[in-house]
Amino acid sequence: MLARLSVKNLAVVEAAEIAFGPGLNVITGETGAGKSVLMGALHLVLGERADRSAIRTGAEEAAVSAVYELSDSSAVDAVLRGADVPVCEGGTLILRRSLQANGGGKVRVNDVPATTGLLRRLAPLLTDIHGPTDNLSLLDPSFQLRLLTSYAGADAEFAAYTERFLEVRRLREELYALTGDPEARAAEIDRLSYELEELHAANLSEADGEELTLRHAEAANAEEILTLGNALMERLTDGENALSEQLMALHRVLHDLSKLLPEASDWGNELSGAQMQLQELSRSISVRLSQIDANPEALAGLEERLALVQRLRRRYGPTLDDVLRYRDEAQARLDALNGVGEETHRLTAAIEAAEEALRRAGQALRLKREAAAPRLSAAITEELRDLGFVQAAFPIQMEPCNPGPDGIDRVVFQFEPNPGERPRPLADIASSGEIARIMLAVKSILARHDAIPTLVFDEIDANIGGEISRRVGERLRRLAAYAQILCITHQPQVAVFGQSHFCVRKEIEAGRTVTHIDRLDSVARVAELARMLGGGDAAETHAVALLREQGEGTE
Repeated sequence: MLARLSVKNLAVVEAAEIAFGPGLNVITGETGAGKSVLMGALHLVLGERADRSAIRTGAEEAAVSAVYELSDSSAVDAVLRGADVPVCEGGTLILRRSLQANGGGKVRVNDVPATTGLLRRLAPLLTDIHGPTDNLSLLDPSFQLRLLTSYAGADAEFAAYTERFLEVRRLREELYALTGDPEARAAEIDRLSYELEELHAANLSEADGEELTLRHAEAANAEEILTLGNALMERLTDGENALSEQLMALHRVLHDLSKLLPEASDWGNELSGAQMQLQELSRSISVRLSQIDANPEALAGLEERLALVQRLRRRYGPTLDDVLRYRDEAQARLDALNGVGEETHRLTAAIEAAEEALRRAGQALRLKREAAAPRLSAAITEELRDLGFVQAAFPIQMEPCNPGPDGIDRVVFQFEPNPGERPRPLADIASSGEIARIMLAVKSILARHDAIPTLVFDEIDANIGGEISRRVGERLRRLAAYAQILCITHQPQVAVFGQSHFCVRKEIEAGRTVTHIDRLDSVARVAELARMLGGGDAAETHAVALLREQGEGTE
């Protein structure tokens, strides 16, 4: 359940902390006292869009925190693990959200930083809120179908159907991507064929990268390279008084010297090594110079090749690797387009098989829904009669439809206020007050099927009174046996059924409007119920009588 809600600097609430109890918690107070701030605080801490104008005037930050005590936190823990957030310790979940006036904001879940997206994923597992606008979801056909599915206990069948529906959609998308528009496909084949003809004619390879650039630079400078290289060879070995001849002369001198100075033999050996290195260097230079082609035609060929590569890089690149990759991918795509007949046959057969599996899954889901629809209709009808619709009926009509995300059925909740009147869709005839009571009836039936621990009803008793209000209170009290209920009400006949009673009151303190939220003891509760009944001694006596009817004592 929602054990504690703390609010700071939100609208007219400067600071408030509410410790809710199990069962039915009723919240009352005069109009404009700030009860709606509690709804805003809940919406905020459950991840809904923030409105910074709600920050209390003069405050730098508004903050809301909620503490949930969960008897079974496994579903919540699974979401937390997926977000890399600590799981609930002892079933305790702590949500915090703050808004800064300067535009910032923070979210913490179990005391670690988190996101509003995580709050929104957790919200459906924690709290179901029903207010004047929230009840309109009951008019949505998809929502009606989900209610019937839940009541039918068909969640497993619905999950199986959803899996097969997604598989059919995936296969159809794959087929469309393969075939698509025939004209567009033909145009793509023409384009790819032209591009691949150009790329294959170029016969590109890794050698057309840096290696080609170097070869071009060498050919462009061939004459200068040969001139300098030949000059080098002249000085090393080929010319008059070349270095090789000088080394030979030095060797003869050292030979004569070694006869007079024995260690000169070692110098001669070192000189012989230098001569061998010089010979090796000369051979290397000669071989490399022989490879230099100073033919203008060779240079022209390299320049033409380099220009081709650069043009292809501009079109398919920007790098040579990109061009080569594009060529391979284009070839694979063209092969697929040209072989579309065989692949189309395979996909078509797969789609037919998947559609048959989808049909079987849809039929299994339909059978459970069809079996449950009369039972749900009768149960809601009975609840509605207890809530003041004495002669009403609630037919549920099911119609087949093409397979969609929710199944192969269309469901229409209908309402027949009086016998003999033609049932009409709920959206066509129900007022806001009727919708609220119908939603209460639905929730009363489905509560034992839902795992949501906390239900919030905001003025579900609007536009009713007297005996009907009492019945609404009874139904809320009965519903509280399955879930914690928070109910904002203006009706004393509803408030008297609360197992915990909170009062919202507004005061002027130091020139500022301040809202206080207090849990009422038995004496204060009598006073609040008397105020709701109109005030005076008679109202107080009536309040005491109402409480005694519920077995509540007074001090």
